[in-house]
Formats: sequence, structure tokens, C-alpha cells
Amino acid sequence: MSSPQPQMPQAAPSWEAAPGAAHPASGAAHPAPGSPYPGYTSPIPVVRTHLGHAIASEWTKIRSVRSTMWTLGVFVLLVVGIGLLTGVVVSSSSSDLAGENALSLGFFGLLLGSMCIITLGVLTTASEYGTGMIRTTMVACPSRGRVLAAKAIVFFLVAFVVTLVSSSVVAFLHVAMLADNGAKDPTGGEWLKGTVGIALYIALLGLLSLVVGSIIRHSAGAITIMIGTVLAPLVIALFMFSESLEAVRDALFEYSIPNQLSVFYANSLSQSGPSGWDPLWIILGVTAVAFGGAFALLEKRDV
Repeated sequence: MSSPQPQMPQAAPSWEAAPGAAHPASGAAHPAPGSPYPGYTSPIPVVRTHLGHAIASEWTKIRSVRSTMWTLGVFVLLVVGIGLLTGVVVSSSSSDLAGENALSLGFFGLLLGSMCIITLGVLTTASEYGTGMIRTTMVACPSRGRVLAAKAIVFFLVAFVVTLVSSSVVAFLHVAMLADNGAKDPTGGEWLKGTVGIALYIALLGLLSLVVGSIIRHSAGAITIMIGTVLAPLVIALFMFSESLEAVRDALFEYSIPNQLSVFYANSLSQSGPSGWDPLWIILGVTAVAFGGAFALLEKRDV
């Protein structure tokens, strides 16, 4: 009997080929730089991430949660509703508004509506710390400064647009409703301050709330701090009756946020405090300092 012939090993099918082996139909494989498998090319394209990707992610977040719709909806309801109600009451009365700015009545709705922007600003950052989702965000985007910048950009634009539209609607309504009461037509500068100026101020106030939320990392605590910042100086000033505290009382009143809001409508009761566009530069400086502090703490603390 003849001895059995040894069998030659057969080549593995193409789908079993080791990573890096050349496919018989496609020729030699081209290794990817830095790949653990010299001949393997990933079918998934590798894209270097940038700020635009973080902004797209934050935009998806802010428009997907219910808190955004509720807070902005209540804001529009307060600003437009109180503005319309105020205009109806004043226009139906016999009060003479000769020489007064018709836009000034929009102050009341914006003062209350600012609480909604403050709340939304805090929730934009602090809510992720409360749920623990901030860890997922930081894993997806390890650059913490980029995450904070993306949140700030998206929130600021949303707050500015909504405030601008709401304040403009109220302004046009008041000018039309109070024409018969002798209210003067606003000048171009008054229109700019009563719409764009006030929208920038409210958006920056909300941005300051976002930064405070990033620092405090607790929604209720950050909202309490911001509401106290808005109302406490004015309330304290109202109860300072001593003449020895007159200088402190005047400073608290002049630089309180409600009084700074009224400056945009040229109806501030103070003659020596901020005027013109001063409130905008004040809130911009405070927000910039707070943003720098939040960025530094974000890099040092664990998530």
C-alpha cells in the first residue's frame, strides 16, 4: 500500500483573512497611519471635532428638553401679556402722556420675565450636574472649555432672539395704542435701546445665570443666588431710613438690576447712577469676570 499523500493547507476565505492581508480582488492593502493593524483601513471616516460640533450638540439639548419650552413660553406670556394689559389700561384711562416715551411701559413685563431667563440659564448647566449627564458630555467632548463656550453661545443666541422679538412686539403695540394719549413717537435711539439694548441686557443676565449654575452646580442654589442678586439690593435700599446710610442706599438703588433695566427706557428715578448704555457695559464686565472664574474652576474640579 502506498502511504497517504500530505494535504497542502488551503488559503483562508477572504472574509477570514487576517487584518492587513491583501484581498485577492483588490490588491495590496494600504496601511492606515497609526493603525494597530498595519494593513487595516477603517471604513468610518475620522473627523477632527471642533466648536461647531459642540454647538450642534448643545442646540439639540436645549431644544429637546421641556424646561426650555416652558420657561420661554412663560417668558413670552409675561412680557407680551403684561405689556398688552398695561397698554390697554393706560390707553383706556384719561391720563395724559404728553412728552413721555411710549416704550417705557414694557419695563414691567420684562422685569418679571427676566426671572424665566435666569431660570433657563441656570438649568442649562446645573441640571446636567444634577442628573450626572455632564459625565457623558465630557466624555463626548473632553475639552471642558469648549463645552462651556458652546452652552454659552447657544443659550445667549436663544435668549437674545426671544427677548428681542417679545420686546419689539410690545413696543409696536404700545406706540400704536398710546398715540391718542399724547405719548411721543420714539426716536431711533430710543427704539434701539428699548428693543436691541434691552434684549442684550436680558440675554447677558441669563448668561451670568448660566455661569453661576456652572460654578454652583446646583439648580435651586444657583437660582436663589440670581434672584437674590436681582431683587435684594433694591429691597434693602427701600428699608434704609437712616441718614447715615444715605450713600449706601443710593448706591444700592442706582446699581440694582431693576433700575438698570429702567435706564434703557429713560425712566430711571436716579440722576447720578448709570445712564445711556452704561448698564450694558456693567453686566458685560460682570459676566466676563464670572465666565473666567467658571472656566478656571471647570478645569480644576472633577465632574
